[in-house]
Amino acid sequence: MNHKPSSVALEVCANSATSAIAAQKGGAKRVELCENLAEGGTTPSYGQIILARKHLHIKLYVLIRPRRGDFLYTDLEFEVMQADIRTCIEAGCDGVVIGMLNADGTIDVKRCTELVRLARQWGLGVTFHRAFDMCADQFTALEQIIEMGCERILTSGGKSTAMEGASTIAHLIEKAAGRIAIMPGSGITENNVADLVHFTGATEVHSSARINYQGGMQYKNDHILLTGGITDEYSLDVTSPEKVKAILQAANR
Repeated sequence: MNHKPSSVALEVCANSATSAIAAQKGGAKRVELCENLAEGGTTPSYGQIILARKHLHIKLYVLIRPRRGDFLYTDLEFEVMQADIRTCIEAGCDGVVIGMLNADGTIDVKRCTELVRLARQWGLGVTFHRAFDMCADQFTALEQIIEMGCERILTSGGKSTAMEGASTIAHLIEKAAGRIAIMPGSGITENNVADLVHFTGATEVHSSARINYQGGMQYKNDHILLTGGITDEYSLDVTSPEKVKAILQAANR
């Protein structure tokens, strides 16, 4: 398979308004705003959404995910998601990113459709996120997601990274046949994006384009960890405009 598209767009998964602005500076087409990327991403704060919207002229989509873990949600969590979508509508966002599953690994078509309708009646687009990768049958799920009116699916092809799932991604793009965009994401860098695009024919890709750097604190308390999984409380992750540019250049080489 070698059917490279004429131009490839980049959506940046931004973990803050700061990262969203960096993504725009680097040439991203769209931002997926979230928080807690170490946990797979959760819905960002109202402040992050408002400030990102204030500073962005590119499209702003917001992740609607109330917690880490699986995609099987209670009625209360579903209400939280609806409330978060209303916040995005009021804030003037361009779209939202959703996904809900049933216990048996099928798409929760009924409740997902409600979320899509809520967003779309106010003119917001909808991306279906990597809950898709946790489905029992991705090709059945593809048809259901098209039917419910989503614009695109973010997927790693059911594997940990998009490169590992490249074969499935290529087949999904073939099956979708232009009815919905299939956007590869997970582990995409300037070093592998060209190969992925050549192999799959994807026209848009998704990356956080992050770097890690030391913050500005001079005093450091080395005797405490505030979070279990992070060993350095003083380092920060942020999207790099240079990495965004590098990914775009490699994808469109």
